[in-house]
Amino acid sequence: MSDARSAPLYCPYCGEEDLRPSEAGHGAWECHACARVFTVKFTGLLSTGVAR
Repeated sequence: MSDARSAPLYCPYCGEEDLRPSEAGHGAWECHACARVFTVKFTGLLSTGVAR
């Protein structure tokens, strides 16, 4: 398994793609379109599979 992380492709608030890593902490991103800072965190997997 790799330690590399994927960057978010768009801001979850405004949908713009002008994102840059933030100094606010690990996983934090700055959106330069709406001036918000947000974090991306993997919480876990569901204990049961998702029905299709």
